[in-house]
Amino acid sequence: MNKIEAVIRPGKLEEVKDALNKLGIHGMTVSQVIGCGHQKGRTEVYRGAEYSINLLPKVKVEVIVREQWVDQCIKAIREAAYSGEIGDGKIFIYPVSNVVRIRTGEQGEDAV
Repeated sequence: MNKIEAVIRPGKLEEVKDALNKLGIHGMTVSQVIGCGHQKGRTEVYRGAEYSINLLPKVKVEVIVREQWVDQCIKAIREAAYSGEIGDGKIFIYPVSNVVRIRTGEQGEDAV
């Protein structure tokens, strides 16, 4: 099993959710996060003073999938989150040693 963690633009969340749902992946964790990278933020003027805003709002989507679904998930997320501009985001893949469903006690792939 693998955990796929995607940090994307907030405006692309619905497209990514729809793409994952089409693959049959319905369980996910979504968090609002802030971060910076190559996008480097922007400057704004507030009451005559200029401020540098280098932490931008992003959304983090986390899913746990079976090994054979990893490439399909990555492709679906990439296609759905793509805008072609700096700041589209990143996808991280981590190995998962075990999963336990709290309600039933199922473990491993049965719990996914």
